[in-house]
Amino acid sequence: MAPTRNSYLAYKRDTSYLIYWIVQTSNSIIKSLAASDSPVNGIDGAPMVPLTSAGITVAGLVSLSKFVGKHIDSVPSTILALFQSVIEARTATHAAFQQMTARTPDPDVEKSNASHMRFINALKESFDALGGRNWKPNSSPDEPDLLANTEHVKEELDRLLANKFGALEIQRSPEADEASDQEDLQEIHSNVSRQRKQPKPGKGKKGKKGKAKKSSKPKTAPAKEDSESLEGVPLESYRIIQDQDGIVTDYLMAVYDLIKECMTLRNYLQGIWREVAYDGLNSAVAGALSNMAIAMVQRSASEMFVDFPDHDSYETVMNTITRGNVEKAQGMFHVFLMFFEPGSDTPQRKEKQEVDIKEQFLIHAYMDLLDFVTDFQKTRTGKPTKRMLEEIRNWDPNFDLRHATKEERIRWRRSYTINWLYDLVNVFSSIVVQRNTLRGEKHVFEKVDWSPTGPWAQHRRLFGLNEFAGFVTSLAMQKPGTDVRNRILPHHVFQLQCIVDSLTVTRGWSHHLLKGHVVVAPPPSYRFRPRRDVDLFLDREVTRDGRGILQAFDVLEQLFERDGALHGDMRRHAANNEMLEGFHLDYMNWLGESKYMHGLNTIPPSRFSHTNANGLWEYSPFLCGTGLEEGLELAYISGMTIWDRLPEPMMLLHLHNMLVQEGYIEKPVGLFATLQELFPECFFPDGKPPVANYDKALQTMVDNRGSSRERQQVRRVATSAADIHGILNPKVNDFFRKKSTLVILREAGWNIDRIPDADVSFPSVLGMLRITQAKHITDPVTGKKRIEETEITKRAKAMGMSEENMFNMAKTMEVLQATKMKANEIPAERVAHAMAPGYSRFPGRCDPRSTRKARMAAGGECVDFADRDMLDFMKLDIQSDISGERPLSALNFLWTTTYFYTIFMRIEEELEKKRNPLWVRAYKEARGPLAKQKRLSLTLLAMIEQDKECLEVMADIFTNPRAGFLQFIYWDDIEFVAEKVGQDPRPRPRSAASGDVGPDLDQCLVM
Repeated sequence: MAPTRNSYLAYKRDTSYLIYWIVQTSNSIIKSLAASDSPVNGIDGAPMVPLTSAGITVAGLVSLSKFVGKHIDSVPSTILALFQSVIEARTATHAAFQQMTARTPDPDVEKSNASHMRFINALKESFDALGGRNWKPNSSPDEPDLLANTEHVKEELDRLLANKFGALEIQRSPEADEASDQEDLQEIHSNVSRQRKQPKPGKGKKGKKGKAKKSSKPKTAPAKEDSESLEGVPLESYRIIQDQDGIVTDYLMAVYDLIKECMTLRNYLQGIWREVAYDGLNSAVAGALSNMAIAMVQRSASEMFVDFPDHDSYETVMNTITRGNVEKAQGMFHVFLMFFEPGSDTPQRKEKQEVDIKEQFLIHAYMDLLDFVTDFQKTRTGKPTKRMLEEIRNWDPNFDLRHATKEERIRWRRSYTINWLYDLVNVFSSIVVQRNTLRGEKHVFEKVDWSPTGPWAQHRRLFGLNEFAGFVTSLAMQKPGTDVRNRILPHHVFQLQCIVDSLTVTRGWSHHLLKGHVVVAPPPSYRFRPRRDVDLFLDREVTRDGRGILQAFDVLEQLFERDGALHGDMRRHAANNEMLEGFHLDYMNWLGESKYMHGLNTIPPSRFSHTNANGLWEYSPFLCGTGLEEGLELAYISGMTIWDRLPEPMMLLHLHNMLVQEGYIEKPVGLFATLQELFPECFFPDGKPPVANYDKALQTMVDNRGSSRERQQVRRVATSAADIHGILNPKVNDFFRKKSTLVILREAGWNIDRIPDADVSFPSVLGMLRITQAKHITDPVTGKKRIEETEITKRAKAMGMSEENMFNMAKTMEVLQATKMKANEIPAERVAHAMAPGYSRFPGRCDPRSTRKARMAAGGECVDFADRDMLDFMKLDIQSDISGERPLSALNFLWTTTYFYTIFMRIEEELEKKRNPLWVRAYKEARGPLAKQKRLSLTLLAMIEQDKECLEVMADIFTNPRAGFLQFIYWDDIEFVAEKVGQDPRPRPRSAASGDVGPDLDQCLVM
């Protein structure tokens, strides 16, 4: 079960855990009663049987809780903690909704609030019936923490049940108790099973209302054991069945929490783009984090709205939270600046601000998208209508935002958004449009599959935004007047907002919850341009010889030609050349700039032509960041594919190791030492460089080529993959199968919870988090706790990490979470902001004080960070991969390959001059298959015969000049992220008291 960091989903999950335990516990009691000497009969005289429904009504919950509480002396602390968590979630939401109607009463909301209060009272009554009134959270280690997300939640619940009822004996002597049991059971079966079809929450302000029919007599369960009837029922099916008001309230909770998540993640990403512009953070890092944040919103929405079919569109979400009137909703929501006094657990309010609904709920972005689609549909020519043109023409990229009014800035941003969307759709649709106009083909625009996996995906038109571009194009190409509002989902609007924010933030304009529009001086142009990092990667103008990937394509192609001539096979590198040519053209034409800037026949010119025909890229840091991220990822997997096909990388690493081990090279050469450290399993058996028998180690690697049936199966799957990412998946390779962090994230759909342990690098921040999430098991013999054996914990132990260190790591992460907002450890100005009505909250998302006490009451491990925190953690791994300590994605494989070829050519040239006998045997006398593998022959001969002259020549070539790893990365340097841990480079407020509050605050967002 993946970790649940979303508040509403946590509430929903906790409720399922709770109902599962109560239903299973009551069934155990009923079976124990039935097995006694005087079985209890139901109202019709038939024996009462265990419950067969995983869903219970609110009244059923109360009845079951009373029944269970009557027969159990001590309810597990974990269950009471679950109950408290659910009650806190509903209470926080009720308080928020009361605040919403305080200024502008709404009969529908007031009615829902009254129903909500009755539900809360029923929860409290059930809680008290189980002993909650006298229960106090403690730190007992006797029960596991079911709220810590593990793969074994149901098993742990079953263990609790087994411990309580494995030897349960019911004391039954008084007849009065028997009569009482009979009444209890009759009430339970009367209340629990009154299921009815759930009405859907109303769209916007009102919804359909229906009355549930009351059962005229208690239902009897089917004549089969509960172990059969409930066997296989998923945990999420255990739930509380509610009436229409309850369902609408649940939907409001989901909507409310989704908006909070969008606000929090948007604020975080604004800070990231500030780092890109003002502090030099690589834009590919920001692109990867943006992809993760968008996936978080998409995942949250899809999981939330699975219970509310046809109510997942952004339009419905907005109509619900604003009650169908944005202007009326303005004033319902407030933000408070909160701080903790030293030693106090009670937050204090410091500052209050009304939330700008249109800005923070992304309504501006939504309306701009909708207006663009509506306008594009009218002609589908790629040109704005006259009316729209009047509004968006002559957008000025140099507009001084500091001296503009709020309304002027919003108009400037709207003009940019619509112009940029026109360019996006025109570029993305260009191949189909030109086929119709130039070739006379008859593609019907509204029926074209514009998705990244559609038939046109083979034509590269964009890096980094293919999916979003395909979505927007599919809306814009519909027939005029087509209503597309139900197709626009919250994550689409969130993504557009992030795209637009990337420009405004890097121009000095961000939006702060407390201070509203914050405008500062933009970064100087010599420090930041949107294409800054893309240009370093490509180096179109060859300003840094031997660094950019475009120049490497040309040089490597020439070396492949020369190598083919050496081995007498000009088709030797045909497959590699074909792949490289395709990537070369894609990078040249569609990354950082496109053919569009030079004009495409029958396609309207760029909307930014009056200032920069390449405005699609030049004015979008987001596109440059996500495009560079994809470019780096493809360069990595294509480079790994080439290395897997060539013998030179493997041979040179083995030769270098032998020369070091035998003393011919005193100090390892930087490039080869780093490659050996980054890719140990790729080069050596078991990842260990040999200290003798060098030829056997090399032969072992060669013999393993293609031997795995699993890899053969992976290859068959890869050949049918929908895109190049799947086709070149490193898993299909024989040797070079290591995945970079970027490759792993894309493969997991940017969802870190879907990354298998086998793919998690170790050491890494994600690896550390996985260790903290590993289950703590009590040894039945010794009584000591130990870490569950997982892929990660096994690898950690293999690297020398003890279980004690793993336990300490989990404690460290807990302390990190628990101290995030302590005033004596974090400056007072770095505080949380909370939304009205106060500091109550959904449980366990941000505040480490109130709900964590309940969550830790059961003992065990609880390391549960919010999505924003997970982005901060993953930022370290992503930055390390792109420009940090382990820069797999920064390695220019093509230039490294050219260097490998250069080394071999120099060795061959020098040995030929000396007429070295090993060279003569390998290059002149070889016969049969070895005649076409001259370099492999030379390498094996050198390892076997250890010819001193040959090895001295090789050592001299390796060390003169010595090559360093940094010579073969795309950037001028790398950043050691570890040195910055604990330091936050983003601009922060200097003094909250003075009102000088920057655009970024640590998040603990509660409405």
